[in-house]
Amino acid sequence: MWISDKWEDYSLIDAEGGERLERWGGYVLIRPDPQIIWTGERRDPLWKRADGVYKRRGGGGSWVVSNMPESWKIGYGRYRFQIRPMGFKHTGIFPEQAVNWDWASGIIRSAREKNPSRVPSVLNLFAYTGGATVACAEAGASVCHVDASKGMVAAAKENMRLTGLENAPCRYIVDDCKKFVEREIRRGRKYDAVIMDPPSYGRGPGGEVWRLEECADELIGLAARVLSDEPLFFLINSYTTGLSPATMGYMLMKSLGERGRRGEIDTGETGIIVKNTGLALPSGASARWALKR
Repeated sequence: MWISDKWEDYSLIDAEGGERLERWGGYVLIRPDPQIIWTGERRDPLWKRADGVYKRRGGGGSWVVSNMPESWKIGYGRYRFQIRPMGFKHTGIFPEQAVNWDWASGIIRSAREKNPSRVPSVLNLFAYTGGATVACAEAGASVCHVDASKGMVAAAKENMRLTGLENAPCRYIVDDCKKFVEREIRRGRKYDAVIMDPPSYGRGPGGEVWRLEECADELIGLAARVLSDEPLFFLINSYTTGLSPATMGYMLMKSLGERGRRGEIDTGETGIIVKNTGLALPSGASARWALKR
């Protein structure tokens, strides 16, 4: 398991009865988590003093306790992010992804050190509020940030500004990711790295509902076609329980073809240590391919 253990402004304090007890900067939140299927005694007094509590209601949910500001800022190393409690329990950042940010930024820095004149290009699909965009841009890459939500793209721009990267080479695209990649293929545009973090469920441009398990192979195959002849890496992350890391790795290697043999594949879960127990909470799954160094 890949553990995100370098946070200072975030902490997973406890995990019991289907919920996380978390510290986000100066605020304590309680949010549901489907991975927490166990029950136990909630001994930590912060369970009763949370600043924000999100409860599911039928097919949705809401913040039933909200002693929080509309937004506040936290940091991860040199990065700065705006936290904004939103619908469906989101806060604007997935803290477990920090381990993937470190992996991708490390590869980019190594490539820049070997060839300072080369600026690696990264395509970040389903890019949300831009955690990976910030990490790649800060490491010295140019980034194409694509997300279907105008609000999420605006949040990504703000996170880049907070980190001091407002002038970094980054294109922000509000579009359906699949349609955008298809157009990039027709244009002949290539990228040195691809990052994908697709949702478990989504709606196509015509309103049709799709499930990641049913379209992951097509999405990976399309994205592989925009990779340059000497790509640096390909990262796909998923929160879909029915899509294992090994399955994603298999599809990725199949799509990369001959280029895949010039690199190495690694698959596994991402996770965060629960402070009160010392145990790792699984929080997603990733498949990573990188060119052999």
